[in-house]
Amino acid sequence: MAELITAVEAADVRFPTSLDLDGSDAMNPEPDYSGTYVTLRTSSGASGYGLAFTVGRGNDVEVAAVRALSELVVGLPVEDVLNDLGAFSRRLTGDSQLRWLGPEKGVIHMAAAAIVNAVWDLYGRREGKPVWRLLAEMDPERLVDLVDFRYLRDALTREEALDILRRAEPGRAERTERLLAEGFPAYTTTPGWLGYTDEKLVRLSKEAVADGFTQIKLKVGANVEEDIRRMRLAREAVGPDIRIAVDANQAWGVTQAIEWMRQLAPYDPYWIEEPTSPDDILGHAAVRKAVAPVKVATGEHTHNQVMFKQLLQAQALDILQLDASRTAGVTENVAILLLAAKFGVPVCPHAGGLGLCEMVQHLAMFDYVAVSGTTEGRVIEYVDHLHEHFTDPVRISRGHYLAPTAAGLSAELHEHSVAAHLYPGGTVWKQEIA
Repeated sequence: MAELITAVEAADVRFPTSLDLDGSDAMNPEPDYSGTYVTLRTSSGASGYGLAFTVGRGNDVEVAAVRALSELVVGLPVEDVLNDLGAFSRRLTGDSQLRWLGPEKGVIHMAAAAIVNAVWDLYGRREGKPVWRLLAEMDPERLVDLVDFRYLRDALTREEALDILRRAEPGRAERTERLLAEGFPAYTTTPGWLGYTDEKLVRLSKEAVADGFTQIKLKVGANVEEDIRRMRLAREAVGPDIRIAVDANQAWGVTQAIEWMRQLAPYDPYWIEEPTSPDDILGHAAVRKAVAPVKVATGEHTHNQVMFKQLLQAQALDILQLDASRTAGVTENVAILLLAAKFGVPVCPHAGGLGLCEMVQHLAMFDYVAVSGTTEGRVIEYVDHLHEHFTDPVRISRGHYLAPTAAGLSAELHEHSVAAHLYPGGTVWKQEIA
């Protein structure tokens, strides 16, 4: 009898990170890092895990969206899903009625990401491989079958995607061994949250350098005088050879972004992240032209592969920051990685939020082994928050992510962590509410 998907469960899991202002920035001053946590179950007793990251209020809306999509999933034969993961993704993102709520953006698209990521986790577990390795060992033809080229052909054709993957094939085994031995370069945002004191900023910046990181990131955008002071303190703490990226989290208009960055320029910022509205492609292009040689990085709020295509076509970014759950999960991110390779733009994934470090490491490592073939100019964001709640947490050594070896997408939470942080009935939230 065929194995079927029997359940798609969604849990509202929230962590009170606002208590210590972990994650605070110009647009999110008191976030509670949260996840719409999906458990996919099959008739054989197997499970897969995925999540979509949010920052507190509204996580219940995301849970409702997963439940709305679940009727498109429950009852499907597992083999059919895994044999055509491109079609499965399109089933979720292309539903004729739910699509009206997007299309391919926002709450519904992120709900699709949580489910798609859970399916990839299930697939990795069945094959006994971490998802980065599962992807990196696929034939180019199968990888390209994941991509929906309908809106991409003016920028990337199927034949061009196949050529990118085939050119990278000869070095896959060597890069896999190097990745397992050395890991993948990382940078850390841990020192730079906007709500931290100057003392904490300086202390954590020095600790990051001592831990082997060659790049840190500071949140900016609330007050220019404070940003100048914080940049000066960070530069004095880490010295001239450590990169300092800055992140405005969409706080500015275009002209404001240009002027603000001119005032930070004496402290040698490496990139400015999300300088303006994530939807403003031409605005990003104008900022990029005006603030060079400071690089422009964006992507954590870019809705889908079409927007990434346009950002690349408009030469509006220097660094592409894909996200594990903003677009439709692993499957759509394969298309985004291929677009970045076509345009020669390095990918530095957005991470830090609940489960994002765990999931995006697989995407960056697949990119290195089987797509771009390089780590040059590439780093994965790292934040030292909440990893202890995962059964396969990220491992960092000498400023590098160590390649995961456990099967799956590293997205499974400990059962006791879920029980404690369910909102509003978990023990942690009962205490907070009391």
